[in-house]
Amino acid sequence: MYKRILLAVDLNDDWSWHKALPTTLQMCKAFSAELEVISVIPPYGNSWVGEFFPKGYELKMITQLEAHLKKFIERNIPQDVAVNYKSSMGKVYEEVIEHADNINADLIVMASHNPSSKDYVMGPNASQVVRRTTRSVLVVRG
Repeated sequence: MYKRILLAVDLNDDWSWHKALPTTLQMCKAFSAELEVISVIPPYGNSWVGEFFPKGYELKMITQLEAHLKKFIERNIPQDVAVNYKSSMGKVYEEVIEHADNINADLIVMASHNPSSKDYVMGPNASQVVRRTTRSVLVVRG
């Protein structure tokens, strides 16, 4: 049913993968699917905040994120699961959707915390992905 599953994680928050990762791994094994893991750094350069960072900080942040993502995969994903990864910078939901389209993912898996009133006003990334993608999305409650 699924050939390529995209899991979005925030390496700074365990809730973003604590329950979603085991679910995703079970699905990968059940369907012999490839796993793609993405982690996204929100942009700072497009706002006044960006002027406080040194020139070229984006590349350094992406490089560090990629190193952390590689370690995360080594620690948490069994070797019998085919896995690729991507680190990027931008709006999380836009980057997740774009990457899902680029790799032709059959399923996007994301964690979401329990809804509160602020979520209905601001909208978490998982709800933005659900609303804006044409792909199937599994939202795992954290």
